[in-house]
Amino acid sequence: MTLITKNTNFSELLISHSYLIPVVNRFGIRLGVGDKTISTICKENDVDVHLFMIIMRIYLGEDLDLEEELHLIEVSEVLDYLKKTIDNFVQASIPNIEKHLLPLIAMSDVENEELKLLHSILNKFKSDFNYYIHQDLENVGEYSYDLLRDLKSILIKHISGNYNHNLAYAVIFSIDSLEKELLLHNRIFELLVRPTLESLDYKNIEHLTNIFIDDQKNNDNDNDSHLTNREIEILKLIVQGHMNKEVADKLNISLNTVLSHRKNIISKTGIKTVSGLTFYAISNGYASPGSFKI
Repeated sequence: MTLITKNTNFSELLISHSYLIPVVNRFGIRLGVGDKTISTICKENDVDVHLFMIIMRIYLGEDLDLEEELHLIEVSEVLDYLKKTIDNFVQASIPNIEKHLLPLIAMSDVENEELKLLHSILNKFKSDFNYYIHQDLENVGEYSYDLLRDLKSILIKHISGNYNHNLAYAVIFSIDSLEKELLLHNRIFELLVRPTLESLDYKNIEHLTNIFIDDQKNNDNDNDSHLTNREIEILKLIVQGHMNKEVADKLNISLNTVLSHRKNIISKTGIKTVSGLTFYAISNGYASPGSFKI
């Protein structure tokens, strides 16, 4: 087991444990660290070295003396780190699974029911995870990653027919990576946040919750790519193969209105082709594989 100290060579730590690179990125630390120590790198990047060391030790599986170390960190800084972790899950880890799963589905047998089920499970995971990250801190429990294990189990045990083996392996590896990250996310919350919450009164807990939840909501609201309900309706019809005039007739709106909405969809998604919009619709749960031809 690697025991680290503030004087540990930062680059040697990352060379030996490269899975820590995205973790240190959440602290705003980038590559190109030279031969500096952990203490120096934290000072240069205005990072609380005590919190950084605790997080590193959790990831490395080292023993922690929390009674001695908890008073050295601020719970708000822990929450800030966890928010960045969640952002990474939403913006990178989950899309990475989809990036491999969608081509796997598209390149396999049209009637492959196991693969259709995989995407349904992934959409359920995304929905559950979105609900989880908007919970009040007091009600947050350990997040269950059973759905991710189900995804791996189906791929490993039950998938059949013609499919791309390399894409299947990539899906499994990306699921496994997220599963491990969620396990550590749970551990960090339980070790570093839960004890503080138990010592606070309702008003202080509510204050921390408002900071945490409001920032999550602001991240959602700042995303101008969200489609309106009408745009989603039109998107579904487009990927089903309906022409603009047919969409207008089905929704009882003018052709110009359809064209205007379609322009907004392209602007928000950055996707112009029907095949590209099809993948977008699948990945965001607006349509299911097999309901139309890709």
